Amino acid sequence: MTDFAVPTPLEWREAAVKALKDRPLESLVHLDADQLATRPLYGAATGGAPVFAPRPSESEGRAWDVRTLNEGEDADALNQAVLTDLENGAASVLIAGSVAADAGRLARALDGVALELAPVALDAGFDGVKAAEALSAVAKGSPRAKLAFHLDPISAYAQAGGAPGDFAALMAETAKAATTQAATYPEATLFMASGRVAHEAGGSIAQELAFAASSAVAYVKAAVEAGLAVEAALKGVVLGVAVDQAYFDSLAKIRALRLVWASVSKAFGAEVPAIVEARSSRRMLSARDPWPNMLRLTAAGFAGAVGGADVVVLDGFTRAAGLPDAFARRQARNTQLILMEEANLGRVDDPASGSWYLDARTRELAEAAWAEFQAYEAEGGVIACLEGGVVQPRIARARALAEKAFKNGAAQIVGVTKFVDPDVRVAPVTPAPAVTAIGTFEALTPVRFAAAFEEAAQ
Repeated sequence: MTDFAVPTPLEWREAAVKALKDRPLESLVHLDADQLATRPLYGAATGGAPVFAPRPSESEGRAWDVRTLNEGEDADALNQAVLTDLENGAASVLIAGSVAADAGRLARALDGVALELAPVALDAGFDGVKAAEALSAVAKGSPRAKLAFHLDPISAYAQAGGAPGDFAALMAETAKAATTQAATYPEATLFMASGRVAHEAGGSIAQELAFAASSAVAYVKAAVEAGLAVEAALKGVVLGVAVDQAYFDSLAKIRALRLVWASVSKAFGAEVPAIVEARSSRRMLSARDPWPNMLRLTAAGFAGAVGGADVVVLDGFTRAAGLPDAFARRQARNTQLILMEEANLGRVDDPASGSWYLDARTRELAEAAWAEFQAYEAEGGVIACLEGGVVQPRIARARALAEKAFKNGAAQIVGVTKFVDPDVRVAPVTPAPAVTAIGTFEALTPVRFAAAFEEAAQ
């Protein structure tokens, strides 16, 4: 038997330099929008101590909650979609749009749904208080109803660039409504502290996590001022993040968010585990050719599952062009079920733990997010930062870096900038409602990176 000679570090370096065709080894180091470096190789010397950031609980015996998004104006059509989802593998549903804030239509949309068994979440923007009242009426005061009110006026404020009325009064009204609902529904969650609005506007990961953390602080402070106990206010917060096709970064961001939340809750004097809802990114989607979106959404679902999100919500693959039909909703639901039941992604508490790269990336993202969060808090919190124009230019710089990478070919969008199908098959959609800008300050307007290339190809 011939002995195998292990190359020396110098021989490894010489081989790497040769493979790079005389480019420096430093060319393999990449900086992201947060100026964090990704190196070509990680080991015990660079990885540091392992990070363990598992999801704290199971969802009815499952690894995570498969939540389906239901949008539209027709309550009866929504009811059919909701029941179909719950009968075919979904654990909970998310109702978005004007139906959520209309008690009569919401009751029709949820007809036949056992709220003690299937959690119902809301996404109603500025109408969050009305939507909470409507859902409360549907639940009929059942103390075992599993409701997620998802009150989140801050995200609506950021995306619209203002509010229909006095925002301070709206925050106070929101906190009061949360306190009332908490007394009636002890198993309900109250607030959605989301960084998705920063992500969808082109923000970096640290900016997204900082936005979520600062929103959470604003909601907890408002709830405590309205009479809710600190621990109850913390337990009522759900943290929202976006997951996209960059699955390593997406799963690391979820783990980093748990670390950030641990510090936030500890600062309030009550160590409460994070509840994380991961929703698929819309800025990654293509509209002209929607079919490659299935690949992107699968990667996003993988990231949510492996990253340890408590809840994962995937869009229909046609969502960039409009509201999805039954086929697209089925694909979104079944993608998660295959990841869970066939790929068995939930069998390990935290499968990323122990990876030198992912542990290092998790720590670095958490530290960058914490620094960004502290910058927001030093300026008076996320609301003051929006009103004072602190957040917007920071996100604009991150967006510009991403757009530059797509433009110069450093990053690719399958089906848009690479492997473009000249004969695209259309997919049916219905028009999606638009967000109306108010214009008190610069809005965090959603972007879609494929749009510029799709317009140029027309």
